[in-house]
Amino acid sequence: QVQLVESGGGSVQSGGSLRLSCTASRISTRTFCMGWFRQAPGKEREGVAAIEGSGSGFLPYYADSVKGRFTISRDNAKNTLYLQMSSLKPEDTAMYYCAARSSRIPCGSSWYGRNEYNYWGQGTQVTISS
Repeated sequence: QVQLVESGGGSVQSGGSLRLSCTASRISTRTFCMGWFRQAPGKEREGVAAIEGSGSGFLPYYADSVKGRFTISRDNAKNTLYLQMSSLKPEDTAMYYCAARSSRIPCGSSWYGRNEYNYWGQGTQVTISS
């Protein structure tokens, strides 16, 4: 079965950086739309970033709240998705989840819709202190 395993979370001070990784098995990170979501306590899960598969030119998408600070990328040889996070703020504190679609449908305008993704990792906690 498909597995997505996140790592790289931790606790850093405001202004710091972290890089999250999502290693996939039984699904190609190169082929499908993949994304990062986060969920803070008491809040709904929200889309942070996504990246198209090879058929759509690996186009990235970002939530306005992270644009310019976060970068999504993938290493196809390692079948791994990354989220480089810089200039972190306390409001970035959340559990971060990796997600993937099971079809070749592009991320497109629905990239941030959690119901559009079929596979999810268990999450990695990110805590930013002021």
